[in-house]
Amino acid sequence: MSTSKLVYREGLRTEAIHLNSQQSIITDAPIDNHGLGQAFSPTDLVATSLASCMLTVMGIKARDMGYPLQDTYAEVEKVMASGPRRISAIYIQIHFSSNADEKTRTILEATALHCPVAKSLHPEIEQSVQFYWPAV
Repeated sequence: MSTSKLVYREGLRTEAIHLNSQQSIITDAPIDNHGLGQAFSPTDLVATSLASCMLTVMGIKARDMGYPLQDTYAEVEKVMASGPRRISAIYIQIHFSSNADEKTRTILEATALHCPVAKSLHPEIEQSVQFYWPAV
């Protein structure tokens, strides 16, 4: 069964429709690659998917552990390379909203680093993740 349907719109844009929910995402080519940069680019979505996957699997683990993950957020920076044009690095900062003991921190951080998207990206893409916990 298909996951999504994509339609090319004019002006270097696509619309991706999630078939189960009918939710859609518009992509736009970035300014540095002939686009307007008015929406996520396809490579922005790759980098953003990595952070979203990390937060999602941590959410599953946190729920099982009774740790309150809500309001935890991630900031994402994507670095592009040329020759060929590709993602060369993804930098993620995860900011936790609640403190945790050392065991919980270790488990949640390891869970994030082993998310399915992280394991699916090409090994030449640098994945740098920093975790920020509230001061005690």
